[in-house]
Amino acid sequence: MFPGSFDPFTAGHLNILKRALTMFDEVVVAVGVNIDKRGFFPNDKKLDIIRQATQGLEGVTVIGYDNLTIDACRERGIRHIVRGVRNMIDFETERSIADANRRLAPEIETVIIPTAQEYAHISSTAVRDILKHGGDTSLFLPENVVLPQI
Repeated sequence: MFPGSFDPFTAGHLNILKRALTMFDEVVVAVGVNIDKRGFFPNDKKLDIIRQATQGLEGVTVIGYDNLTIDACRERGIRHIVRGVRNMIDFETERSIADANRRLAPEIETVIIPTAQEYAHISSTAVRDILKHGGDTSLFLPENVVLPQI
């Protein structure tokens, strides 16, 4: 499972997904509800964006979920969580979450994939900011994705 808020799904996320597909036959991209983050896009739009981005990729399923990631994994018989990191700050955050998940669900392992260098500067926050100010987000998004102007 490749979980996240994906608000929106970026070229960096797609890079992580494609690399995860070299390790796993199937990857479930799961849009979770994060109570600490106020969503910019509604969940149904996030799911649509991910489906646009992953069109033609075999082995990808896109879902939404509103419980703990480990519980969503257990419900689907998934034993690996894929997470991408851009820098050491991301790594420390993801490591803490992976450690907590391992304590709660020792049968589920987290695989951390560093984002390819050419995508390391891309964040959903930056994309939202560019979008809010009417800028061109196309350099930061998968080529199939077109975001609505605000």
